[in-house]
Amino acid sequence: MSNDHARANPAVPGPSRGFTLPVWLAAAARSALAVLLQEPFAAACPLQLLRPARIAPVPVRAAAWLDEGWALGETCCDPGDGLDLTRGLVVWVLARWLESADGTGVDPSSPQASIVLEAGEGVGVLADGGAACLSGYAWDLLEANLLPLLPAGRRLQLRVVLPAGRLLAERTSNAAFGVVEGLALIGAQAEVQASAAPDQLQRTLAALAERLADSDFGGDLVLVIGENGLDLAPRLGLPAALLLKCGNWLGPVLVAAAAGGVRRLLLFGYQGKLIKLAGGIFHTHHHLADGRAEVLTALAALEGLSGEALAELHGAATVEAGLATLALADPARAERLRQRIAATVEARTGAYLQRHGVGGPAVGAVLFDRSRQIRAQGPVGATLLEAFRGPT
Repeated sequence: MSNDHARANPAVPGPSRGFTLPVWLAAAARSALAVLLQEPFAAACPLQLLRPARIAPVPVRAAAWLDEGWALGETCCDPGDGLDLTRGLVVWVLARWLESADGTGVDPSSPQASIVLEAGEGVGVLADGGAACLSGYAWDLLEANLLPLLPAGRRLQLRVVLPAGRLLAERTSNAAFGVVEGLALIGAQAEVQASAAPDQLQRTLAALAERLADSDFGGDLVLVIGENGLDLAPRLGLPAALLLKCGNWLGPVLVAAAAGGVRRLLLFGYQGKLIKLAGGIFHTHHHLADGRAEVLTALAALEGLSGEALAELHGAATVEAGLATLALADPARAERLRQRIAATVEARTGAYLQRHGVGGPAVGAVLFDRSRQIRAQGPVGATLLEAFRGPT
């Protein structure tokens, strides 16, 4: 490795806050390209952002020449004040000139012929085909910031590496969308809209108030937890008019819904998220509170699991993985445990509302897994799911 161009920038001041992963990806790619173009190192890369369009300096941690014609650009994600999985995520982009299309699988006449991107370690790929999972916005950013700088006749090969991507992906629902091996390079805008940020709560409460004030409101509500639930619920026959997406601020939304006149409330979400409610945790972002392993093993112990099997369940990387392993060894117990989780979510949610003086609505829970299959329904949840689906 040659250090002619290498620089490090451990602490860069400036407007670095609140950017999504595609922005950090583009900045790392731009800094790697700067090495190829023999430009001096810049600790902040001026990027053309889109949606809305503006120029913003984005910090770069390092840039360097590597072997075999490769150059490296490195950034570190800063999602701002909100709580976000990508905080501190290191992004490496390796770049080199590509003289021909041989072996790239890219049609030379396609719009992407000048920039060829491949997924390195930690980058999520589509299970069907193996291509890097890259949002349209992320690709647009790369084209806007790299294409104008490419010398005539030059083509650029990019290899993206997220050193911690594979591990972090275990805490996402990527697999439910057919994305495996790492984090998807997704995002639809430059600024982070964090689901755990207070302004997200205010938007949800405003949407709830509007729903409650509607003359057609009949007292029924389905709180879907995250984009996965919002996508899956209508496919299972739940009417769109009943759905309200809720972020991690479940407690205040539940209280507002009950106080506002909701009589039947269905919680519909991923089992690895809703299990927190079974432990009395009503702000579900992992940065604030977790306890999933403890809740899972406590409920498993109530189902009679003990000894080495209980310890293995507690040590599982995720709730999903633990339940899957248990299902292989003891399918009946795993099914009973799932149902106990759903029933406990219902009971603890009802108790939470009672403590806040707004008890009353029938609260049900329906939990799905990463393959988007319903895995558990509480006693109330099963009734509400059937009622809300209506006649088939």
